[in-house]
Amino acid sequence: MAMGKTSDWDEKFDIPGCVRFMEGVGDLPMLSVTTEWSSAEIYLQGAHITHFQKKNEPPLLFLSQVSRFAEGQPIRGGIPIILPWFGSREGQQVAHGFARTKTWELKEILPAKDGSVSLRFRMPESGEDAGFPPFSAEYLVTLRDTLSLRLTVTNKSADRELAFEDCLHTYFNVGDINAVSITGLTGVSYLDKVENFARKTETADVIKISSEVDRVYLDTTGTVEIQDDKLRRKIRVEKENSASTVVWNPWIAKAQQLPDFGNEEYQTMVCVESGNVGKNGVKLAPGQAASLSVKLSSAAF
Repeated sequence: MAMGKTSDWDEKFDIPGCVRFMEGVGDLPMLSVTTEWSSAEIYLQGAHITHFQKKNEPPLLFLSQVSRFAEGQPIRGGIPIILPWFGSREGQQVAHGFARTKTWELKEILPAKDGSVSLRFRMPESGEDAGFPPFSAEYLVTLRDTLSLRLTVTNKSADRELAFEDCLHTYFNVGDINAVSITGLTGVSYLDKVENFARKTETADVIKISSEVDRVYLDTTGTVEIQDDKLRRKIRVEKENSASTVVWNPWIAKAQQLPDFGNEEYQTMVCVESGNVGKNGVKLAPGQAASLSVKLSSAAF
């Protein structure tokens, strides 16, 4: 589906009361999805989920009020898809890969008898894939009272190994970063990007954020929980086939340096990202596939 043909999509995929197509911010094509329990907004650029909210709860995801919404520019907030590399890469001007700036194709919408709705996206191939063996990426998003995500990468090459990194770079909305506690990473080794990638071990049972945090936790497959005392909510991040967890908050100075991030917005967000980065990157033999799955849930307390 090409950009700018919203009416064509309506005819093929619109489900009254459930899925609606519209022009989003910056006239970028967007889907609005409603279930019995929740609502969501997904941009085709990057197959980027910018909004998910359960009924009678605050939004689960943070979205910067000054994010760029322009073709080919990454959206700041929500859940960017990081693929096929994480962070900076030699010879590439763009950080975090090209998946988050491509316009993905919506392949199908699958309403289920239990009231949930699944949407399947596929990343189109393009010249930007040069340097990698041919591969495909599909993304299955399932909405109900939880948000479930599955990113599947397949090596299409007949004779070359595919090596890549992937990450679902989730920005969570919190009431006050000073009232947030993160658990589930005790004893895990991590790279501290704030201190020049120094390798450390997490000794705290509860992680509190009071300065810039940018950590890549390695060899960890466990569930992480975010307790938000201000919003009286606990967020649960469950994952499969993910060996890395990234925790990020830019804090004051870094927030002021980011042109698409408000100076004070660090106070109401935290990123807890699930993926496979650095030494945990994925290698696929010809014809092999790998799926990264994440389930996000929340409950008041």
